[in-house]
Amino acid sequence: MKTALACVLALCIVLPAHAQTIAPRESVGRIADVIQQQYFDEAKAAKIAADLRAEAGRGTYDKLTDPRDFASVMTDRLRPLDGHFAVSWTPPAAAAARTAGAPRRAPQPARDNYGFRAVEVLPGNIGYVDLRRFAHFEPEGDQSAREAADAAMALVARTDAVVFDLRDNGGGSPAMVGYLVGHFVPEGADIYNTFKSRGAPDASERPTVPIRGKRRLDTPVYVLTSGRSASAAEAFAYTLQAAGRATIVGEASAGGANPGDSNPVGDGLAVFVSNGAPINPITRKNWEGTGVIPEVKVPASQALERAQQLALTQLVARPLGEPAATENRWALEALTARGKAPPADLARYAGAYGAYQVAYEGERLVLRRDRRPPNVLLPLAEPGLFTVEGAPFRRIKFEDGAMVMLSPDGGAARQARNSVAATVN
Repeated sequence: MKTALACVLALCIVLPAHAQTIAPRESVGRIADVIQQQYFDEAKAAKIAADLRAEAGRGTYDKLTDPRDFASVMTDRLRPLDGHFAVSWTPPAAAAARTAGAPRRAPQPARDNYGFRAVEVLPGNIGYVDLRRFAHFEPEGDQSAREAADAAMALVARTDAVVFDLRDNGGGSPAMVGYLVGHFVPEGADIYNTFKSRGAPDASERPTVPIRGKRRLDTPVYVLTSGRSASAAEAFAYTLQAAGRATIVGEASAGGANPGDSNPVGDGLAVFVSNGAPINPITRKNWEGTGVIPEVKVPASQALERAQQLALTQLVARPLGEPAATENRWALEALTARGKAPPADLARYAGAYGAYQVAYEGERLVLRRDRRPPNVLLPLAEPGLFTVEGAPFRRIKFEDGAMVMLSPDGGAARQARNSVAATVN
């Protein structure tokens, strides 16, 4: 009996949402009305709306009575016309509860640290910022998102280059775009996008609040992109690229330049319509349709490693003094060594060296000492010379029956070989 009752209750919850139907012609008509009223390009809006009404009148969408199917087909129909067009469906009760009294820009939770997924300093003193969204903040009021940005920028403030990873960033707020861009260009620089809107004053992506901290006008900047990088992420990359302040590395971005809002059209359906278009003062255009095109085109999965190589190549040429110059060179050589086929004679280095054990395991050398985590040794170009995987500032050289541990400051510690090599197959 309890099982039967549970099944009945489950049906009461699930069936209404799945069984709900819509009238496709009326829904298309309401979508067409919103596009005609809201889309930023008035002439294009009129044509899109007219085409949709004509298609509906011919019965093109009559079979799409399931709102989920309808939303998917309509999105596919509209998306080629503007990268931001999208039709979505939410059960009407949930949609009404979500939108009732909601502000135009709903507040976003801080559970994801306002988009800052990871901030660290990579070998060679390269700052790395993994940013998944551009959180919004106003000039007045809650500054939590801005404070998160300040914390991230403070952590990489003394680095010699900065990498922004936007490969999984779907967009967000122009306010954060302008604020982060402002850290790398002069105050008052005319490089920010201007949004042209229909029936409204132009708006700028220029920072809305003063930049905290020192501006990094000479620091090399690299931005990683993929086909998932969209909207505000593209604005950030495009603006710095056009200003000559960043090198874009990876794959072309999504190609959605025009921002907008989601507009409910009844029956739980909503259509996202672009109500503006950015214009860059340098290029006099934007990235709609084309995406931001990287200067250095590599698969997205390889973008970070390639950016590190580019940054280190530039930094190696700088007169940084020692041991920084050696650290940068070693870090670059370690990156180059990754993925290369190891020499065939690695097994000859296996053995005991003082308190250390070197073993040949799975066609690689592994360095161990007591209970410390093992280190994989990656061969470099010079015979007998190795870098430690994940720790490029440590080097091991095998010579004259000994193992020598090298450091960038010129220090060295020598361990004589004291047992027969042990090979693990």
